[in-house]
Amino acid sequence: MVYKRPSWDEYFMKIVDVVGLRSTCDRGRAGCVIVKNNHILSIGYVGSPPGLPHCDEIGHLIIKSTEEGDNSGKLHDHCVRTIHAEQNAICHAARMGVALEGATLYVKMEPCPVCCHLIIAVGIKRVVCQYKYHTAKQTRDLFRQAKIQLVVLENKEVEYKK
Repeated sequence: MVYKRPSWDEYFMKIVDVVGLRSTCDRGRAGCVIVKNNHILSIGYVGSPPGLPHCDEIGHLIIKSTEEGDNSGKLHDHCVRTIHAEQNAICHAARMGVALEGATLYVKMEPCPVCCHLIIAVGIKRVVCQYKYHTAKQTRDLFRQAKIQLVVLENKEVEYKK
């Protein structure tokens, strides 16, 4: 059998999985990798801000809230102790003085609207996700308006653990 070298998207998605192993919240052990010209600029994973306790250490900080993009008014449990992987990757780049203009962001599932806004604001031009996210309609609309290419590798919809 002939070895099949992974595409760049496959390669960076495998790295996303490894980065996600550092996550400190069992509701969503996700990672994020930001790349430009096939070189990694920044990584991030789900976790509390530096120096603050993590879900895995002291438990979740759950609030009842509506889900972004869900206008039904239904309340859901939402953990607010952690920063999303995309947010951590963008913050890490800012701390290191790394510009993200024109980069590609790789992440496990479609970003939430807050992450979407940050992605647009820093000039990322392409987002590659492994899966669809169950409340990502607003994100898809915002990316379309901002002319950011969204690539979903598997047409499978997932949601975080409850």
